[in-house]
Amino acid sequence: MSSTVPVFDPIKYKATTREQWQSAAEAWHRWGPTLHQWLGEATNVMLDMADVREGQRVLDVAAGAGEQTIVTAQRVGLTGSVLATDISTNILAFAQQAARHAGLKNVETAVVDGENLELPENSFDAVISRVGLIYFPDQHKALTGMKRVLKSGGRVAAITYSTPENNKFFSVPVSIIRRRANLPLPLPGQPGPFSLGSPGVLEAAYQKAGFRDIQIRLVPSPLRMPSAAECVRFERESFGALHQMLAGVPEAERPSVWDEIENELKKFESAEGFVGPCEMVVAIGIN
Repeated sequence: MSSTVPVFDPIKYKATTREQWQSAAEAWHRWGPTLHQWLGEATNVMLDMADVREGQRVLDVAAGAGEQTIVTAQRVGLTGSVLATDISTNILAFAQQAARHAGLKNVETAVVDGENLELPENSFDAVISRVGLIYFPDQHKALTGMKRVLKSGGRVAAITYSTPENNKFFSVPVSIIRRRANLPLPLPGQPGPFSLGSPGVLEAAYQKAGFRDIQIRLVPSPLRMPSAAECVRFERESFGALHQMLAGVPEAERPSVWDEIENELKKFESAEGFVGPCEMVVAIGIN
């Protein structure tokens, strides 16, 4: 008697991911101030390590609603420019809107698949990707594509989550939903929030893609909110992957899943509010 071993389907995964971000675009934009407070330090570390400075042309891959695009555009100034790319048209529209509201004229947007960067080679001084690379089915193809469009001596910089135990604000909901939906563990090679988080994994990916002088830095990035309930609201509205996982739970039971998540996250509440454990990995490699 033979059993069928599940196989990861990258095409289906990418289509689902696109739809998730199409749906979550408005929420991701609306929670922009929270994202800025939460990921601001890691973003600045990434831009420092990538040596992003005035006059440069920077590619932002999986740019989302563009919060880090704005920070980058302010760094490169009027003589520089940023091309923000994503597979979601909805979320890029918010990035474009944010740039206009910030009075920036050095930001362009383009719907581009981060695994298939159909852009001129040697055309960017730096490439950045904040919490995007982890969701690419073919992370090697993404990194080699970034290297191809980079000028000689340019840098590719990425931010990813580290390990589940150091990111309990996110790994707790994931584990609860996985249990309640009877989901198996991720398949080998499957992308996801912690796919590049273990020590040495991101560095090895950069080496395989041909980068040199690779640097890795861990950045504590606690998610501070008024309460665990507010953290759940943020994740419920903005983290499309959690909804995808919840699809296996009968609709009538889903509210109790969110209640369980909130109760579990309350352990991170104190008199100062909710402080969700989070640690980011920032990596750069030189072309």
